[in-house]
Amino acid sequence: MSSEPFPTGAPSAVPAPSLVGAAWRKSSHSNPSGDCVEFAPVAAGTVAVRNSRDPQGVALLCSTAVLGDFLRAAKEGEFDDLIRGGSSR
Repeated sequence: MSSEPFPTGAPSAVPAPSLVGAAWRKSSHSNPSGDCVEFAPVAAGTVAVRNSRDPQGVALLCSTAVLGDFLRAAKEGEFDDLIRGGSSR
């Protein structure tokens, strides 16, 4: 994972509606029924993540470096055991 820490004292979750003007987007492979994860850049180096089924709920905040590390790990299959019910690597 990244050695770049998230800024000390920065909130890690905020009410999604407080992110006025956030340009939320989701994968083109997303389920049309709304079971999706949405992302929005909200500040330099920070991305918000929310559940599309609960747009008025909480948005998690993470650095672009941490999100990049997570996406790379997911592409490499690091979390596949969570959906297959197997043991972790």
